[in-house]
Amino acid sequence: MELIQGVLVRPQRLIPDDRGYLVEMLRSDWPEFRRFGQAYLTACYPGIVKAWHFHVRQWDYFSCVHGTAKVVLYDARDDRPTRGRVNEFFIGPMSPHLVVIPPLVYHGFTAVGTGPALIVNIPTEMYNYQKPDEHRVPFDDPAIPYVWAPRHR
Repeated sequence: MELIQGVLVRPQRLIPDDRGYLVEMLRSDWPEFRRFGQAYLTACYPGIVKAWHFHVRQWDYFSCVHGTAKVVLYDARDDRPTRGRVNEFFIGPMSPHLVVIPPLVYHGFTAVGTGPALIVNIPTEMYNYQKPDEHRVPFDDPAIPYVWAPRHR
């Protein structure tokens, strides 16, 4: 898949031992790291779509720590060669990846399977309660060429 300009995807290293495992989600010495704003956990229940939104200043760093999440990105930026491109990722403990989402790229996610998906986000900016850097459109906005329903290929 050709990535949207500015999007980065890094396979995460799973380190197992006799006690369990450890996954490095984000390190400040990785080239993908920009800065730290805050860290939070967001849950999505099966059958629910959390989409679409974008940020003007904030970069998001998504890692799914439980379940499987289908993370979808859409580039609506007029000044980019990847305008109109959609990227779709399936991430979780069985496929640990860091998905780096640049400003102005629409994104959303849904849980795949019968259980919730838990995503840790480590954005570059703190959430501003008075002036949120979050701009939303409905998950089924016809301007975005993506249908969230499962595809039976």
